[in-house]
Amino acid sequence: MLLSESELKSITDSILRQVKAEDASVTISSTENSHLRFAANSFLTNGRQENATVAVTVWIGKRRGQVTTNDLSESALKQIVEQAESIAKLSPVDREYLPTLGPQRYKPTGGFAESTVRLSVADRARRIHEIISTCEKAGVVGAGFHQARGESTATATKNGNFRYERTSLAGLTVTARTKDGDASGFFQRSHWDINQLDTGRIANEAVQKALSSRNPQTIDPGVYPVILEPQAVADLLGFMGRFGFDARSAEEGRSALSAPGGKTKVGQPVFDAKLNIYSDPWHPELPDSAYAQDGIPSQRVALVERGVIRSLVYSRFWANQRSLEPTPGPVNLIIEADGPTATIEEMVKASDRALLVTRFWYIRGVDPRVQLNTGLTRDGMWYIENGRIKHPVRNFRFNESMIEMLAPGNVEMVGKPERVSGSENRGSRNSLLPALKLKRFHFTSQSEAV
Repeated sequence: MLLSESELKSITDSILRQVKAEDASVTISSTENSHLRFAANSFLTNGRQENATVAVTVWIGKRRGQVTTNDLSESALKQIVEQAESIAKLSPVDREYLPTLGPQRYKPTGGFAESTVRLSVADRARRIHEIISTCEKAGVVGAGFHQARGESTATATKNGNFRYERTSLAGLTVTARTKDGDASGFFQRSHWDINQLDTGRIANEAVQKALSSRNPQTIDPGVYPVILEPQAVADLLGFMGRFGFDARSAEEGRSALSAPGGKTKVGQPVFDAKLNIYSDPWHPELPDSAYAQDGIPSQRVALVERGVIRSLVYSRFWANQRSLEPTPGPVNLIIEADGPTATIEEMVKASDRALLVTRFWYIRGVDPRVQLNTGLTRDGMWYIENGRIKHPVRNFRFNESMIEMLAPGNVEMVGKPERVSGSENRGSRNSLLPALKLKRFHFTSQSEAV
């Protein structure tokens, strides 16, 4: 069972009463996770886990100590307080220490469904059986991961703040591969309410991508117009938010948003005018945390409006250094069109020549100063000619600057945003992201990935 708000507050109060340090923060996370893994059109593993963890952080003379445990007994909690204080006395001064927050007020955001946490083994097995049957009828080999989890979290500070939140998430990833191993399809989606998770659509999308990517042709690497499905956009841009718009790295000259002389590109049209980028914890499709960094009550944060950088993200420490207010977010990432949207089918029809990309994989940063990344395409890519998909093509490695990719004039069409997360996240850290039609994308070499 997930710990209730009253149970969590009772534990945090008990811990803080034992703290002798000048300042302290206690975070307790109670989780219930369940999953079913399948491969080769067969069930593999079914598991369930319940856990609770407590993290105690203390500061003595601005020296920091932290200890974590999953033992909630009275003796264990007393011990971790003593251990944290012992560590703090031995630690160097935390130069970025700021006192923990006093009492704050939080506006609930939603994002929890009891049905997600209470998913039965039989219901899950039925859903996966239907997916396996879909794969078998299509003559492909299916594999995937279905998960459902719930979490209740509370944080309390010695200065009197207390925050509590419940979240849930159901996710499904399906990979379908032809029996000869020459073609593959992938699709992944997640939702806080399992009743909103369309497992049939996820399975059908993966199967159709596998079937339509059989017998891929080899074409030369180079610079191509592309249509990126929302999954591909999530793989490339899901990390943006706080890290892509970090004020400190921009002001210190370490960011793609840095400008000469210690200045930044705030107020400049860095991105295409078709794009708006923001965070909204109360968005109905993407409710997220009611609190941002260090417990600051979260708010809607506009990062980019019509391609123009409107704000950067100031941490509490960096804002204090600059005599500014810290940024109350972002807690999620939403990219949407400033104007009309287009479907992928409409993007295909509008293309004389382009590549349609399902997703990217094994993405690694190359140069943060221009947000240059490298990685591979995977699980379906097709060549478009004269407004029609002509044939599948083999995969590429890419090297692409995210700034150039979204630069003014490079974004031709924008789709309706979908709730999606990066391929490597198993459905966590969701964003609302659209399909994009781009004029130029750099593919540097061929890849043996399927």
